[in-house]
Amino acid sequence: MAMEEGARSCLLRSRSVLEQDIKASYLMDHMISDGVLTVDEEERIRNQPTRRDQAVALLELLLRKDNRAYISFYNALVRESYGDLANLLHNNLPLVSPEAHRSFSDGGTPYVQTILSEGGVPQRPVVFVSRPELVNRVRERLYRLQKEHGWVTVFGMAGSGKSVLCAEAVRNHALIEECFPGGVHWLSIGQLEKPDLLVKIQSLCFRLEQSQEPQSLHRPPSSLDEAKERLRFLMLRKYPRSLLILDDIWDSAVLKAFDIQCRILLTTRDRSLADSVSGGKHEVAVESGLDEDKALEILSLYVNNKVQKLPEQARSIVRECKGSPLVVSLIGALLREFPDRWSYYLRQLQQKQFKRIRKSSSYDYDALDQAMAASIQVLPDEHRELYRDLTVLEKDVKVPAKVLSVLWNLEPEEVEDVLQEFVNKSLLFRDCHHRPYLYYLHDLQLDFLAEQNRSQLESLHTKVVRQYQQCYKEGPPTSGDEECLYWFRFLTYHMAKANLSQELYSLMFSLDWVRTKAQMMGPAHLINDYVEYGTILDKENSDVRGQFQEFLSLNGHQLEQRPFPDVVQLALSQPRTSEVYRQALLEAQDAASKGRLYFDWLNNSSLESLSRLVVQPHQGSIYSACFSHDGAKIASCGASKTLRVFKSTSGEKLLEIQAHDDEVLCCAFSPDDRLLATCSSDRKVKVWNAERGTLLRVFDEEHEEQVNHCQFTNTTQRLLLATCSNDKFMNAKLWNLNKPSSQNTMFGHLEPVNHCCFSPDDAYVSTSSSDGTLKLFEVSSANEWKTIDVKSLFPESDEESEVHVKCSTWSADGKRVICAARNAVFVFEVETTAMLLEIRTSRLSTVQFCHACPTSNLLALALSHYAVELWDLEANKKMADCSGHLSWVHGVQFSSDGSQLLSCSDDQTIRLWETKKVHTSLAVSLKRDSDVLFNADDLTVVAADNCNRLQVRDGKTGAVIFQSEEQPSRIRCTCICREPSAAVLGREDGAVQVLEVPSGAILATLRGHTKTVLHCCFSQDGQTLITSSEDSTIRVWKWRTGECKVLQGHKEQVRHFSLLSHSPTDARLLSWSFDGTVKVWDIESGEKLKDIEGHQGAILACHVSPDGRLFATTSADRTAKVWSCESWQCTGVLNGHQDCVRSCRFSWDSRRLATGDDNGEIRLWNVRDGSLLKICSRDDKDAMDSLHGGWVSDLHFSPDDSLLVSTGGYIKWWDVERGEALQTFYPTGANLKRIHVSPDFSTFVTIDNIGILYILKRVQ
Repeated sequence: MAMEEGARSCLLRSRSVLEQDIKASYLMDHMISDGVLTVDEEERIRNQPTRRDQAVALLELLLRKDNRAYISFYNALVRESYGDLANLLHNNLPLVSPEAHRSFSDGGTPYVQTILSEGGVPQRPVVFVSRPELVNRVRERLYRLQKEHGWVTVFGMAGSGKSVLCAEAVRNHALIEECFPGGVHWLSIGQLEKPDLLVKIQSLCFRLEQSQEPQSLHRPPSSLDEAKERLRFLMLRKYPRSLLILDDIWDSAVLKAFDIQCRILLTTRDRSLADSVSGGKHEVAVESGLDEDKALEILSLYVNNKVQKLPEQARSIVRECKGSPLVVSLIGALLREFPDRWSYYLRQLQQKQFKRIRKSSSYDYDALDQAMAASIQVLPDEHRELYRDLTVLEKDVKVPAKVLSVLWNLEPEEVEDVLQEFVNKSLLFRDCHHRPYLYYLHDLQLDFLAEQNRSQLESLHTKVVRQYQQCYKEGPPTSGDEECLYWFRFLTYHMAKANLSQELYSLMFSLDWVRTKAQMMGPAHLINDYVEYGTILDKENSDVRGQFQEFLSLNGHQLEQRPFPDVVQLALSQPRTSEVYRQALLEAQDAASKGRLYFDWLNNSSLESLSRLVVQPHQGSIYSACFSHDGAKIASCGASKTLRVFKSTSGEKLLEIQAHDDEVLCCAFSPDDRLLATCSSDRKVKVWNAERGTLLRVFDEEHEEQVNHCQFTNTTQRLLLATCSNDKFMNAKLWNLNKPSSQNTMFGHLEPVNHCCFSPDDAYVSTSSSDGTLKLFEVSSANEWKTIDVKSLFPESDEESEVHVKCSTWSADGKRVICAARNAVFVFEVETTAMLLEIRTSRLSTVQFCHACPTSNLLALALSHYAVELWDLEANKKMADCSGHLSWVHGVQFSSDGSQLLSCSDDQTIRLWETKKVHTSLAVSLKRDSDVLFNADDLTVVAADNCNRLQVRDGKTGAVIFQSEEQPSRIRCTCICREPSAAVLGREDGAVQVLEVPSGAILATLRGHTKTVLHCCFSQDGQTLITSSEDSTIRVWKWRTGECKVLQGHKEQVRHFSLLSHSPTDARLLSWSFDGTVKVWDIESGEKLKDIEGHQGAILACHVSPDGRLFATTSADRTAKVWSCESWQCTGVLNGHQDCVRSCRFSWDSRRLATGDDNGEIRLWNVRDGSLLKICSRDDKDAMDSLHGGWVSDLHFSPDDSLLVSTGGYIKWWDVERGEALQTFYPTGANLKRIHVSPDFSTFVTIDNIGILYILKRVQ
């Protein structure tokens, strides 16, 4: 349909003015969104050489289009603040529909304008922004008055825009015509005495009478009762279907003067006023603030500028006043007169200088403080005192009535009555979504109270603390309800504000408080307290503050576990010089005297933790994490399909979004930190508001495979988003967030693109692909600029093997680009693409990610062997090892100032490191295959280290007794003998060595095995050595002479074996294998005595009962079996495990059998009849996938069979009778392989998967 002639003529008349003033590029984005302009048309207009030429082209195109285009163009002018130009087009707006007509007209039809003018309804303010949801809500309530009289109450706090809202609601043709054809009459009331009220009603009656009978001269009513009757007569007889609007009602007595059975709309701060009158009642609550976009629009209209061009202070002003329409309008009017005072008025708001925010207007109060004070003055004196106490509340915090019951020392019912009065008068807000209700103040109300009571703030906070102490003399509340949580969260705040330093010290330097608060609220709030009140605490003891903060920062992920861990046991792992350790030891000793189990880590003093903070934000692998540009926040995403934002100082959650339908592979902040982008295996790219978590854009049509990475430009000058995917051809794209489709596609890669990265100046994008290349594209044109063939740098690769370039990063000066592939990192000069440097890591690992520090020459690498490394690119030297992750590390990123580094991993954690504090570790890590010799109070540990040397250590002191030379082949097993004093090592090349301790002299080298030696063990007298191997044989050595018997018969590797008894006369040996068989041997003769077909699957463990009559086997076939050592027959099959049964152990009385599986479940069986006695840990499932943090790899009973210890991802001690966990020790690493237990069950020794040795002693 062609454009109406009137609209077309108007465009032609205004053409020269429009061509001179408009900037076409600003308007076209809106018109594209409205669907009246195509992208091709936009491109043709943009190609015009000058701004004016672009405007001419846009208008020529517009004249050939229809009414919708004219309306869209008009709308775009309004949105882009071309108000004067929009007015030129306004009178000729085409009538597309009645709705469109109403949306463009300033006051509805001429009929509406006439009705409202006659009724005294205020005109729209000069600066007006629509609030359609609220307007529609008021209209919907007004429609309910169509057939019967009644009241619509619009209530809200001072300055929330109630009056403007009501005037706008009645500015509607259909509403007036259908409901109020008799007219709409406006009366402003305010705070009035009776004589003033009489004058108001006299004035209204006169106006109504003059409209009906201009010549009549009625005597004005002389009393309120007479005035009420006169008004009743007029409204019922003369204006039967009219609406009376009473603006700003304060007193129910005033309202009763209008209780005349007519239709009334009233605005008030006191919600309960309408309770005093008769008739139907409806209400609309007005939110206290506009959303940010609306508030900014008001400011932009006042200063006649585009929203995008407002200074940063504009947002800060809106946030500071929470979008209060009154404050935004007051400041906007002031800025119109003083446009350079943005910072000044923001400062006044922040400093609560409300008296300086003044304005001359129709508003009843000259300054904001007067509006606030007026609301409070109407309270009774005793309630005014109670209201003053609310000064101590924190902004944005909702409190239950029970907290105020403690503060005011009143019964809860009395408190609720007082709060109801405050709510009714819009002095307080109530959150009705909670039961019991929660109450809160608007920021402006709090600011006003703080300003009014500035000199009393300390005493008001002191009152809170003293009332809490009085109420909770016996200890803090533990109910877990809202009141309890309030005290745990804000007691420290009130103490700090009250300057009660000693109370704050004793509270925060108490392990009891830490335990209780962490259990109630998690560790993040606690860490926040130590950060926030650090300056106060440091005056008492900065070392102790640091010790508590470090304890929480490094154990926070454990404190998030459910069931909640024993904080005392966790604290016993702290350094012995720590106050946290000292308090824990005292508690543990006291508890141990009452039978509780606690374990002291004897050798932990040599360990150093380099992490600053450990956070577990998701359940599942974390694929990506990034700092905000101000360093205050971290965003993370992964297998959980969620996006999470948390504080970088404490890990406190700020935002959590169910972001995608599949794994979220990457997240990125925009340069101003206002946006977050995510991409996913679900093939979608999404853009979010980083503050509120609202979804702003979805790009879901162009990528057809998973989207691997996304990144914003480094500056907001021209904000773009780059994405890359597994698509075959269209796998790298650039997006302008204002457009529904991608701005450009970067062609060149024919295989998936794994990563994309902007250069520091945003001129180029580097893309890393599985085709073995790194490409550089020009951002402006999306043309390929340079290609670097990374695959060619791996000459050992044949044509068949693939080289995946994982990622790339740019040096801070943009002159070098760095990429990672396989186990290497390459540094190239951008201009020439010459390789400047090559870093090769371990051949057993791959580089998963790399990131260059934006302020130095450091490069961070994320590696698949659980490590993070820092390299100096100038010196080509490794500067630091950051160990602590328990699985593949997927990402690393420096903060913008380079002071911090984060890493994220499959182990579900994010670790933060301080760049200057990390360093290369000199600590030697041990392998998990170990042996221990217990001798009274002494113990000796033997294990291989990470340099492939055999170490023998004194378990008490940690001192190295002996260390072998580095072995030519990897050490895979070891054992130690007391007499003779010797240690054995078995290697991957099949060789076995016997070494004297402590001299280290080689006593024997035994060769015979053709594959890896998996287990070795001395006989009781130390003269015979038995070894088993991957070559499926067992060898029995007279090691001094080299004489050897080979026990052959197994078809697969023999990982373990056991002597049937420790009697020197019993020469029988039991062996088991992955071939599913158990074999019995005579080691003296080498003869096979018995061949038993044990299981359908591999046999994983075997144990002989202490009485020598039975043995048990466990298997990958999910069963355990009990066998007789006399008949060699199976006496019982134990079914029930849902996974591979990994371990087993008989009790010392041989009456019970414990079995553990790969799901972390432990079962206790009656050996006599095979019945199940207990299932351990079924009700204690941890956050990890397994019940035990991993496979149950080892089990041991105490000598009296009352306790059981098990190893998996951590160590647990169990009550055998009840099947309940008594204690848990969380190692730094995971995947414990074996635990060595002293005969008296007081000392426990194990090594974790990152090589840390644990010697644990039961606290007595």
